[in-house]
Amino acid sequence: MDATLIDRIKTVILGLAIAGLAGGLVLHAVGQGDIARLVWVVGVVPALFTLIVEILRSLRAGEVGLDIVAALSMSAALAFGETLAAAVVAVMYSGGTFLEAFAEGRARREMHDLLSRVPRTATRHGADGLEEVPLDIIRPGDRLLIRQGDVVPVDGSIASDTAFLDTSALTGESLPVRLDNGADALSGSTNAGDSFDLIAARPAKDSTYAGIVRLVEEAQASKAPMSRLADRWSLGFLAVTVTIAGLAWAFTGDPIRAVAVLVVATPCPLILAVPVALVAGLSRAATFGVLIKGAGPLETMARIRTLILDKTGTLTDGRPQIMSIECAPGFVGTDVLQYAAALDQASKHPVASAVVAAAKAKGLGLPVPTEVIESPGEGVEGCVDGKRVIVGGMGFVAGRIGAPHPEELGHAAGSLVVSVAINGVFAANLVMSDPLRDGAGEMLDGLRRQGIARILLATGDRADVAERVTQGLGLDGLRAGLSPDQKVLLVLTERRKGPVMMVGDGVNDAPALAAADVGVAMGARGAAASAEAADVVLLVDRIDRLGPGIQIARAARQIALQSVVAGIGLSVLGMIAAALGYLTPVQGAVLQEVIDVAVILNALRALRIVPEGGAPSVPTSEVSARHLA
Repeated sequence: MDATLIDRIKTVILGLAIAGLAGGLVLHAVGQGDIARLVWVVGVVPALFTLIVEILRSLRAGEVGLDIVAALSMSAALAFGETLAAAVVAVMYSGGTFLEAFAEGRARREMHDLLSRVPRTATRHGADGLEEVPLDIIRPGDRLLIRQGDVVPVDGSIASDTAFLDTSALTGESLPVRLDNGADALSGSTNAGDSFDLIAARPAKDSTYAGIVRLVEEAQASKAPMSRLADRWSLGFLAVTVTIAGLAWAFTGDPIRAVAVLVVATPCPLILAVPVALVAGLSRAATFGVLIKGAGPLETMARIRTLILDKTGTLTDGRPQIMSIECAPGFVGTDVLQYAAALDQASKHPVASAVVAAAKAKGLGLPVPTEVIESPGEGVEGCVDGKRVIVGGMGFVAGRIGAPHPEELGHAAGSLVVSVAINGVFAANLVMSDPLRDGAGEMLDGLRRQGIARILLATGDRADVAERVTQGLGLDGLRAGLSPDQKVLLVLTERRKGPVMMVGDGVNDAPALAAADVGVAMGARGAAASAEAADVVLLVDRIDRLGPGIQIARAARQIALQSVVAGIGLSVLGMIAAALGYLTPVQGAVLQEVIDVAVILNALRALRIVPEGGAPSVPTSEVSARHLA
């Protein structure tokens, strides 16, 4: 059944239960007792019917939950004419299920925009020109146009002279890759340069991206379902309830005492307090830019012991930045950067964008370039303030100035070198790299203080690059050059030692996110596949939100446990009083309402959880209103 329809059914059932209880009370107050009892029954029946259906479904699946206690109390109250007590129980029970449905529905709505980025069509060259076609009708040999920023929809070969692809979502390599005519291009990579043509090599369903999606589905199917906190208390509480009710009936011969016990025993501290605390935790986490997809992932997030991190776009920023400027004699770094950035304003290449961003960050004024000529994938040349400037790869610049390039210095693994020449003379090398995110080291230290025992890095990038970037972080392990299925294997291996959280942002991370006990996706700039597979999505492009998210999850779970222990303890005392004849069924229902209010007020403390570091540091502009709705 459609999830939205289920949510609507639960809303209607809650509305009927509330209307039945309220309407019956009004009728009883005006002396219409018989009609009032009928109205209470009408309000109870829909909740009881859906409850019985849910119990049968759970029993077929081999699960025994707290629903049985609620069904017994409502059924017994109706059978022995205690219709008001049954109506109160119906409102309490349907209210708890509504809260859980609300939390899950909100998470589904938040994912809609994130998942809308998945490519579903492609631009194909046809007899009458370009046409937009669904992916499932693309066949091998079709010629496709891949525009700048497009995700490559199918595996194929480059049909243009050159293409620049961002493969970070697939391989973890943060810098764009140049592919020449005839080279293979993988689906799921992004066009980081000018438009190019692609000859499809296989249908979309057989392409790399589709294979990763299937791997995600297999991982999700193999993962054990997350058990609810409330259900882990169900068997013990059910046994205590039936025992006390049975003894009360057996020793007194009065079935009403058993009904009173069952009404008091309705597990509303579990049915209500747990979802209230967890929904409050979900809302609180959202204010820190952390979207948790329901109460189950939040509970599991609170018990994580092992953390596995992807590198590119997760532990690192995922975008190249200038690390140093190596100037030739007679040139000044800021001057060279200003000329290079001014010229690069005319290019859409991601490396050119990074150069422009670096200059603007330093407050450098950028004049408008003229006479610009760009060689796609190689470099750009033009005039800036009367000077002839050339920016590009070392070979490109050396060829343009007609002189051998000066001997380059040794650069760190994974670095990208952009050369600059001014008026026919080599001026400098701009050394670019993908650095760690700000505060990554402090974040990992904070996670260890929170009880994370093992922190591992899993990346598809080269080992030398990964080792250089993570040097000094004190990781417990580093696995490089991993394919998507190897990342899944690593997650499954670590799960034998305890609950595992996997954090990633690329398409290649999606299967591992699905296989982990809790998968966390970088949703702001990450791939839609990873956001879909994950249990948690960081709505802002900040890995440091992970720490507050875990702290909130643990605090919310602790508050829920406190509410449960206090509520169940009070309920047991009420059950004993009912068994001894001190409480009628209606009095028991009222007492249970008082207990409910107490535990719910305690559960609402989760809305005020303040993790380490204080109030949310995410500007409200970064988390849109729809994320907090």
